[in-house]
Amino acid sequence: MIVCGGGHAGCEAALAAARMGASTLLLSGNLDTLAQMSCNPAIGGQAKGQMVREIDALGGEMALNTDVTGIQFRLLNESKGAAVQSPRAQCDKKAYQFRMKQTLELQPGLRIFQAIVTDIVASNGNLLMVRTGQGDAFVGKTVVLTTGTFLRGLMHIGLNKSEGGRLGDFAVRELSGALERLGIGLKRLKTGTPPRVLGSSLDFSLMEEQKGDKVPTLFAFHDTRGDGDLFHMERPGLSRPGWPPGSVALSCWMTYTTGETARLVRENVHRSAMYSGEIRGVGARYCPSIEDKFVRFADKPRHLLFLEPEGRATEEYYINGLSTSLPMEVQTALVRSVPGLEKAVILRPAYAVEYDYAPPTQLLPSLESKKVPNLFFAGQINGTSGYEEAAAQGLVAGVNAANKALGREPMIIGRHEGYIGVLIDDLVTKGTNEPYRMFTSRAEHRLLFNHGSAELRLARHAEANGLLPPERVARIRRKAARIGHWVALLETERSGAGQGTFADAIRRAPAALSVLTGLPQDFVNETEAIKSEVLYRVAYKGYLERERRQIERLAHTEKIKIPAGFDFMAVRGLRKECALKLSELRPQTLAQAGRVSGVNPPDIGILMVALEAARRGTASSSPTTDCAEP
Repeated sequence: MIVCGGGHAGCEAALAAARMGASTLLLSGNLDTLAQMSCNPAIGGQAKGQMVREIDALGGEMALNTDVTGIQFRLLNESKGAAVQSPRAQCDKKAYQFRMKQTLELQPGLRIFQAIVTDIVASNGNLLMVRTGQGDAFVGKTVVLTTGTFLRGLMHIGLNKSEGGRLGDFAVRELSGALERLGIGLKRLKTGTPPRVLGSSLDFSLMEEQKGDKVPTLFAFHDTRGDGDLFHMERPGLSRPGWPPGSVALSCWMTYTTGETARLVRENVHRSAMYSGEIRGVGARYCPSIEDKFVRFADKPRHLLFLEPEGRATEEYYINGLSTSLPMEVQTALVRSVPGLEKAVILRPAYAVEYDYAPPTQLLPSLESKKVPNLFFAGQINGTSGYEEAAAQGLVAGVNAANKALGREPMIIGRHEGYIGVLIDDLVTKGTNEPYRMFTSRAEHRLLFNHGSAELRLARHAEANGLLPPERVARIRRKAARIGHWVALLETERSGAGQGTFADAIRRAPAALSVLTGLPQDFVNETEAIKSEVLYRVAYKGYLERERRQIERLAHTEKIKIPAGFDFMAVRGLRKECALKLSELRPQTLAQAGRVSGVNPPDIGILMVALEAARRGTASSSPTTDCAEP
C-alpha cells in the first residue's frame, strides 16, 4: 500500500500498515518535515487527549512520541468529572518531529521516499498508480491520501498571497485536478496560525506563569508496555531522540490583549485577508482569529493569550490566541500592544492558509472512497482540524487500507466505543462545512470514554487486527481481570465502618476518589492505572449502567444493514428530501441513516418497514401517509 503525505495522519497510517505486515511506501514532498507541528507545539486537550490515548490503545505512535518529547504536562478539567478530564502536553516540536522520522525509518516493511504526488490513476478496478513530480510512478493495491493543507494551498498575509501548504513549503496543484477527474468533489477550507516571537525579547515579569502538573498525566499506557519499549535500540550505537517522560518541565505564560489591541484590529480589519473577501474557504469556528474575536465578541474588553515554548533548545515562542491574517506592520503593532510583549521580536509572521478538502460523506466508515475503490482518505483532506483528529483517521485508514490489501475485513470502531468512532461516524454520516474539531459534547456516550479506559475499550480491535504485540495484549487482559476482580470485591464486601459495602462508601463521597483510607490494603497497593479505573467504575456505576442500557437499546438498528444498491427513492412515504439525502450519502446501517442530518424518527420507521419488505421480497407499503410528499 502507498501513503501520500507525511503529516500526523500519514505517519500513523504508514506505521499501522507496516506493523500489520503490509508492504508499505510513504511518499512525502519533504522528509525533513515528517510529523511537523505546523501550528501549536501541543498534543491533547478536551476530547483530543482521550483520542490520543485511544490511538495508543490501537498501537499508534502519537502518545509515546508525545511522552518522550514533552516539555510540560497538564490534566485539563481536573476539577470536573473524570469522564471529561483530558491530558494535554507541550512538546519540543523538533524532538517530536525527529523521533517520529526515526521511528518511520526503523520500521520493518516500511519504505519512505521524498516525492510530491501529482496524479492518481485507477487501474483494473483494484490497483492504483500514483505519479510524482519527478516523473516516477508507483503501484499499490491500496492508496491512502493524507495531504493536509497542501492541495492548492494558498497563504494570505494581508492582501499578499503566495502558494504553499504552510510557510516556507510548497503547494500541490495538480493532484486536485486528478481527484476531480476521478469523480471526487472538492471544496475549500481555511485555517490560520499566530506569529512566533523571540523569547529573549519578552518581559515575563508582566505575565502570569503557568506551570505544568507536578505529577504528569502521560498519554501512553506504560503499565502494559515492556521496560525496553521507550528507548528500544535497533542496533548498537543508535540513539533515540527524547528523554524520560516528565523529566523536563518548562513553563507557559499568560497575558491579555488590551484596548490598544482592540483599536488596532478594528481600524485595520478591512486589511485582513478574511474580511477583505480574499479568502473563500470557511474557517474554524472554534479557533477564531484575533479579528474574529474583536468583531464577533465586541462586548469582550480583552482576550487571553498564552506564550508557549516551542522546545527546550530554542528561544521561539508561540502566541496561542493571536491567529491573524493582517499585514505584517499591523501584526507587529498588535503583538507589541500586549503586556510583556512591548519589545517582542517576531521570528515568523502569522498567516491564513486556504486549501482544498474532499467532503467526507464521499467515504465509507472504513475511510475508503465510495467512488474509487481502494483509495482511502485521512486527516485535513477530510475537513478536520488538529493533529489528534488527523492521527486518529490516519491510523484507521492505514489499518483498513492494509486489511483491504491483505484481503481482510475492515476495522470499524463504533460511536459507543470511543472518540475515534464518533469522529469518523460524524464525518462520513454528517459531513462538515467547516474544520471539524472533536469535543466531549459530540459523544453521546462520553461517560464511558474516560481516558484511562481506552486500552480496555479498544483491546478487541487491537488484537483482531494485529496492532499490538502478543505480550502487551496479555498484559492488557491481566489488567482487565484485576480491574474486574476489584470492582466485584468492592461491590460485595462490607467496609469496617458498618455502613454498607466499600462501593457504597465510595459513592457517598465520589469527590474524594483520591483518598484511599479504609479500603483493602491489597487494593491500595495496586498500580495507579488499576486503582483509578476501579474507583471510576464504582463511583459512577449507576450512570455507566444507564449508558450501557442506552447502547443496548440502539444496538438492533446498528445490525440492520442497508443493501448497497437499495433504492431510497422507491420507498413510499419517505420524504423526497430525505430520500435524496440518503441516496447521496448511502448509509450502511439503519442507525447510520438515523444520524444523517435532516432524517427524522418517522423517516427511520418508514425505512425500517421498507427494508423488512425488501428482505422478505415483498412490495413496500407505506405505514403512514403523514410524511408523504404532497
